[in-house]
Amino acid sequence: MYNDKIYLTPQEILEHDFKIDARGYRPQEVDKYLDMVIRDYTEYNNIIKELERQIKNLTEDNNTLQGEIRKLKADLASAESESENASQRTVTNIDLLRRISQLEKVVYGKNQ
Repeated sequence: MYNDKIYLTPQEILEHDFKIDARGYRPQEVDKYLDMVIRDYTEYNNIIKELERQIKNLTEDNNTLQGEIRKLKADLASAESESENASQRTVTNIDLLRRISQLEKVVYGKNQ
C-alpha cells in the first residue's frame, strides 16, 4: 500500500557505495542520495501520522460500539426481567382468580 512511495530499502542504504573523486566522495552524488533518504523519512513520518490518526478513529469507534453493546445488553436484561415479572404476575393473577373462585364456593355454597 505504501511501498510504492518508498524509494530505498534499509538494505539498499546499507549497501550503497559512493564513487570516490580526487578530493573524496562526489558531493552531488551524496546530496542526491541524501535527498532520497530525506524523502523516504518524510514519507515514513506521513505514513506514521496517518496510521496514528486511523488508530485514534478506530479506537473511538470501538469505544462507541462497546458503549452501545453495554447499553443494548442492559436493555436486553431489563426487557427479560420485565418479561419474567409479567409472566410471574400472570401466573399470580390466575392463582388469585382460582382462590377467589374457591372462596366464593365456600362462602356462597357449592351449588351456585
